[in-house]
Amino acid sequence: FMKRIAFIFPGQGSQVVGMGLELYKNNQKAKEVFDAVDEALSQKLSKIIFHGDEEQLKLTSNTQPALMAVSMALVRVLENELGKKLTDFTEIVLGHSLGEYTSLCSIDSIDISSAAKLLRIRGDSMQNSVKNIETRMVAVIGLELEIIEELLDKLKEEKDFLCEIANDNCPGQIILSGFKTSIDRFSKILSSSGARSIINLQVSAPFHCSLMKPAAEVMFDAFQNVSIKKPIIKFINNVSAEFINEPAEIKKKLIEQVYK
Repeated sequence: FMKRIAFIFPGQGSQVVGMGLELYKNNQKAKEVFDAVDEALSQKLSKIIFHGDEEQLKLTSNTQPALMAVSMALVRVLENELGKKLTDFTEIVLGHSLGEYTSLCSIDSIDISSAAKLLRIRGDSMQNSVKNIETRMVAVIGLELEIIEELLDKLKEEKDFLCEIANDNCPGQIILSGFKTSIDRFSKILSSSGARSIINLQVSAPFHCSLMKPAAEVMFDAFQNVSIKKPIIKFINNVSAEFINEPAEIKKKLIEQVYK
């Protein structure tokens, strides 16, 4: 009887300076992952992860490959300790945003070097999409998705208003993304409509909204030279929250995921 195990890999916001350092020092398999990422990026990213300053690690072009590296180091250590591949004891993989790349990496659908390069390009292009634009992301706690959608519908035709639902994390926790002025204005409406709290997210760009479409075009080009293997266990994508396994469909969804 196979244990029903799913691995879910984290996205931006979960990074901390020093993460993975003990693994790197004490486990050859972990060290190999960090070395491979450093080599792929022609940069000592591991130095930033282990000893850098917080602001440096928080740059999205560093955060994205860094979190993938730490997650993959954990996977390789676990596999080594158990003497089994992740796919031998896991039923489903998935991840938040950049974690979707890690999840594919964990089951050998994408190799670590390609994932590191893609995430560096992804981080750079997301940042460049909103140069000189004031943006914001917030978490809305305590309001159902349907209520937020209804309230947004009343405003979406307004000129210069851009606030979109970026993540449906769970009932009662919805993430919004867009222009700072629009989000601030809409936050007041949400507060007076019963939201328990509205929390500013410590991110450097308005992820998963239409402002990211230029980044999706960059990712389309980046994926042309990358090969994705068909997953050998179940994989859930972010955009539709469904199982998909065709490499062409996975690429398409990874590109859409930037702005959806």
